[in-house]
Amino acid sequence: MLDHWLSEAWRLVALVVVGVIIGAITGYYSLGILICIVPYLAYHLYNVYQLDQWLRQRKISELPEIGGVYEELYHSVYQFYRRGRAQRRRLTDLLSRFRKGTAAMPDATVVLQSSNEIEWFNHAASRYFNLRAQDVGKRLDNLFRHPSFLKYLSQGNYVQPLLVQSPNDSQLSLQIHVVPYGDNQRLLIARDVSRMQRLEQMRRDFVANVSHELRTPLTVLTGFLESMSDNKDEKISDWSHQIDLMQAQASRMQLIVQQLLLLARLETDVGPPRKNPVDIPEMLKAICSEARALSGEREHDISLDSDDSLWLLGNHEELRSAFSNLVFNAIRYTPPHGKIHVTWKSSDGGVRFAVKDTGIGISENHIPRLTERFYRVDVGRSREAGGTGLGLAIVKHVVQRHEGILKIDSVLGEGSEFSCEFPVSGVIAPPRANDQASTLS
Repeated sequence: MLDHWLSEAWRLVALVVVGVIIGAITGYYSLGILICIVPYLAYHLYNVYQLDQWLRQRKISELPEIGGVYEELYHSVYQFYRRGRAQRRRLTDLLSRFRKGTAAMPDATVVLQSSNEIEWFNHAASRYFNLRAQDVGKRLDNLFRHPSFLKYLSQGNYVQPLLVQSPNDSQLSLQIHVVPYGDNQRLLIARDVSRMQRLEQMRRDFVANVSHELRTPLTVLTGFLESMSDNKDEKISDWSHQIDLMQAQASRMQLIVQQLLLLARLETDVGPPRKNPVDIPEMLKAICSEARALSGEREHDISLDSDDSLWLLGNHEELRSAFSNLVFNAIRYTPPHGKIHVTWKSSDGGVRFAVKDTGIGISENHIPRLTERFYRVDVGRSREAGGTGLGLAIVKHVVQRHEGILKIDSVLGEGSEFSCEFPVSGVIAPPRANDQASTLS
């Protein structure tokens, strides 16, 4: 390639020299040089025109017969074209295989543009969302008008999946994930979780039914045990230790049944709870008083720091169950004379309830599973403390039903902090005295 350019340069120099000689003979140097240069420029202009036509007519696969520097230019363009064509072929083949693979997926896949227009979808999407070929280019939120889906698609926060019914079949439950990518594009993936939903419902029904069936015999059993414990007969008094153990275990079973029934109700009731003004500061004062009684001889240092001007819209019984669970857990797992600090304060974007203790702490690998039912870090220690393994599961469901977030921070051997953050939309000021009187009347 360099040789051709050197030859072209020497050719230009030779033409200039000839032009100078002609100018010396005629006395017009500019005219002499121009006479030699114009044909040279015309030659190159013609070759550039030929190159342009060759590129425009897309006959790049056919190389013209030409010499000099243009032969190298044509060859370079031809090689670039061949590499680009091979790359396009590979990309086309990759795209074709991707589309075939995605089309064969059992999960619905929809490619959405920035304004929710459908760019592409697979066969499963046509079944789940009742989409047709003519729907390409239309907005998905105009074709699927489920309120929760519209809210989920517009909010932009896709960390958690959405569970909705298929618009094409009310018996299908779809779990929808949205994955942003590229230039404001999104990939929507919907999976049929109907079977999992049915199995989960069967499990909840089984737990609820068993709990209901156990409640009556446990009530009878504890009643007889109490009667035997109160009986002063010498023959029965010889069994007092065994009766006390049976009473403790029966009471623990009753607590498990009560919590299972509460958890089943929370899981079954998918709608938001009926919301009334709840005096959280007064509730926490009562809970802390109960906690001091529960602490007893262990003499924990229990302190409360609450803002009396912050009330919450929600279900009083559910919130009391959640908050008392966290405070009583701190009592159970904090050594004697340890510190437990309860706070109820405003935070960024809402209000925050927190219980911080100087207890035994929790290893980091256990924290993600703490809210699973019956999950306990140390089974023996939990039973000794009176734990059932259901408290944090109840707390999680209650907080979620009140649109809040449960956070757990803990360091093994140093203590733990359990906090519940609620949005500002649920926070209200205490009603005035006349408002309360009118409500009671």
